[in-house]
Amino acid sequence: MSQPTLDDVAAAAGVARSTASRALSGAGPASAGAQARVRAAAAALGFTPNPAARTLATRRSYAVALVIPEPNVLVLGDPFLTGMIIGTSEAFRATDYQVLLVIVRPDDEPGKALRVMHPSHVDGAIMVSHHGSGAFERVIRQSPVPKVYVGRPWPDPTNLYVDVNNRLVGDLATRRLVERGARRIACIAGPADMAAVHDRTAGWRETLQDAGLPPGPVTHSPFTLAGGATAMTELLPYRPDAVFVQSDLMAAGAIKTLEEHGIDVGRTVRIVGVDDSDFARSASPPLTSVTNPAANLSARAARMLLRLLDDNETANDVRPEIVDPVLVIRDSG
Repeated sequence: MSQPTLDDVAAAAGVARSTASRALSGAGPASAGAQARVRAAAAALGFTPNPAARTLATRRSYAVALVIPEPNVLVLGDPFLTGMIIGTSEAFRATDYQVLLVIVRPDDEPGKALRVMHPSHVDGAIMVSHHGSGAFERVIRQSPVPKVYVGRPWPDPTNLYVDVNNRLVGDLATRRLVERGARRIACIAGPADMAAVHDRTAGWRETLQDAGLPPGPVTHSPFTLAGGATAMTELLPYRPDAVFVQSDLMAAGAIKTLEEHGIDVGRTVRIVGVDDSDFARSASPPLTSVTNPAANLSARAARMLLRLLDDNETANDVRPEIVDPVLVIRDSG
């Protein structure tokens, strides 16, 4: 038997072909009664819409890009980024949109990624792990597709974004260390061209100032296990009694370095990380950490992008959203 066509569905539902098309695609008005009859007829006949025909009719790809300008090794190893991939995929699961993962190094030639970021390929994009420097960041603004950032864009904060209150992240972590009696509190920060790093470091510095304590040294490093280990090695001559580490993954590297030097983590040196990830729960000792909720942020970013794509809202109708972090106390700090 031949496959049923849209004409067959329209005839069975008693509507015009154009009405049947609108009812099935959502691309245009159709009454609730017509939609119900068309969908019932499509189900009875076993009709499956042709995605290519739908794309041509609506001039939409029904795909969104999740863009992460980081090396593969960091994307696959960082719990926050893997959480963003899982969370974004889940957020769009019940929609008509397919999520395309686009990974590009910040300093790579951006041509390939920009070709993907064309209206003929994707309807919108969610940008994660934004850096303020690099060729990709300089040209990504040329893409005409709607974009929502996870993390405040820097140095241009005018784009749509969702973010955790990173200044409060730094404050919560540092205040905990001060309350535990630490007086020489160093900071292991991420890359200096990221807004989250700038804000977390500012929160650390301001809280120390409020406590009447001089800021210890701050060292910038990639958000990796090796980055945390190397940064902790650089800080050892300062003899800190506490360290605010701006990701759990880096904190795990810092703990490894301290243990190799026979330093008791949680007593001689207290550590607080960021993310409240599986690394924090499985570390030895378990890591005190400030939440950076990937699932919450990805869901908010998806809803914000869908407002632009499906609800006919403009960027002027949508406002950035900020999530407050929470300190989760364990044995390390």
